[in-house]
Amino acid sequence: MVGCSTKEKPIQFSQVKIETVFQDSVSIRAIEFLDSNTLAFAGSNGIYGTVNVQTNNVRSNVQQYDSIIPAFRAVSHTDTDFFMLSIATPALLYKTGNDGKMELVYKEEGEGVFYDSMKFWNNLEGIAIGDTMDGCLSIIITRDGGKSWKKLPCSQLPKSAEGEGAFAASNTNVEIIGDDVWIGTTAGKVYASGDKGKTWRVTQTPIVNEKPTEGIYSIDFYDENLGFAIGGDYTDPESKEKNKIITEDGGQTWNLIANEAAPNYKSCVQFVPNVNGKTLVAVGFTGISCSNDQGVNWKQLSDEGFYTIRFLNDSVAYAAGKHRISKLVFK
Repeated sequence: MVGCSTKEKPIQFSQVKIETVFQDSVSIRAIEFLDSNTLAFAGSNGIYGTVNVQTNNVRSNVQQYDSIIPAFRAVSHTDTDFFMLSIATPALLYKTGNDGKMELVYKEEGEGVFYDSMKFWNNLEGIAIGDTMDGCLSIIITRDGGKSWKKLPCSQLPKSAEGEGAFAASNTNVEIIGDDVWIGTTAGKVYASGDKGKTWRVTQTPIVNEKPTEGIYSIDFYDENLGFAIGGDYTDPESKEKNKIITEDGGQTWNLIANEAAPNYKSCVQFVPNVNGKTLVAVGFTGISCSNDQGVNWKQLSDEGFYTIRFLNDSVAYAAGKHRISKLVFK
């Protein structure tokens, strides 16, 4: 059951119990709670669906576009609709349709098209992030509840380096709180907007970013000031050098934390809700790690690998990865 109390409390995790609730020949990097009872997911092979977190009952389907079977790595939702976005070209963005089928609401083709993540500010306004094209990140925005999407011109965005993108590893390189949005990139930069994508600023962080496989893989904010980002290099997963950063001023400045200390490469980090911003959990194919002191010290709770994680409450989360979705109970 989801707790009714909103009072924040200290919490210390020392172990995690893992129960697999869905298995299939699919890679899942995008999950999202639609409400307190339903987890939605989308992955490779066109597979998408829902998990009832009360019964663990799973419903799944396959989305095709002509002869194309898309790979989905980004999902989001409003109060009324579920959205999923594919990688590579053609980029295909679907929303819940009125006839029970998914409806294609945005399509983009071309060399270099590659979308990575998606999130909504509210029931009308949302954003999706893609790799650099023509000198800036690919950013599309909806202002009508996802019925239509428009790509921001490079004249409205900061210039980005050739090849700069946002890892499509866990659908967590973008975070939204209030009117703010933050985007972490492969170049170790954080792009931020305080007015729902109308104007932008960019900050270079000290996270490792010398190779194309290095940079920010995941970013999360506890409130409008406290944020944490993690990553590293998935081709050198044991490295712990310069792969964790923290901000306490809304992303204006970022500082290295736990440098050259555990954990190693991770693809997703999340603040545990309702615990004063002190407790963080990070996952990757390298296992599950937890910090009870805002990222200063970490403990490896499990060697089981996942790509992404979302918390249902302050002790229960769901994680997804290669061939599975699992329920995680932290104690």
